[in-house]
Amino acid sequence: MNSRILILLFLVIFAPSVSRASDDITFGRSDLTIVTTTGAKYHFALEVAQTPEQLERGLMFRDSMPDDAGMLFLLGDEEIASFWMRNTFLPLDMIFIAKDGRITNIHRNAAPGSTAIISSTALVTAVLEVNGGVTQRLGIRAGDRILHPSFP
Repeated sequence: MNSRILILLFLVIFAPSVSRASDDITFGRSDLTIVTTTGAKYHFALEVAQTPEQLERGLMFRDSMPDDAGMLFLLGDEEIASFWMRNTFLPLDMIFIAKDGRITNIHRNAAPGSTAIISSTALVTAVLEVNGGVTQRLGIRAGDRILHPSFP
């Protein structure tokens, strides 16, 4: 094989993941509060993902995130949402949110780099990702409410 073909093969096989790592995708910013069924309130400073590029990138390639930070994925339509952790270096708690702002389920401590599919157990319109262990430490559970302009 000549070198031109080898270079083309390399670009076809590896360029998509390399370019995603170097893209400069920016996210909107917002604040969100989780109100537990016991009345506790927890505030988070968020990045918001809603374009296809933002939804695809999410928290990939991040080395750290403050404990009171996260990313809110606004999916639009109600759906069974499915995520994975490919190219994600941080353990994450995934909080699945119904259109009324109620938490339907939480997947705690998703393993960095895993390609296992993590899905909601009901129709949702959003997913909030926070650092792994935060929901357990704060006592956040299914049935708790999300206060954010995206929910009534």
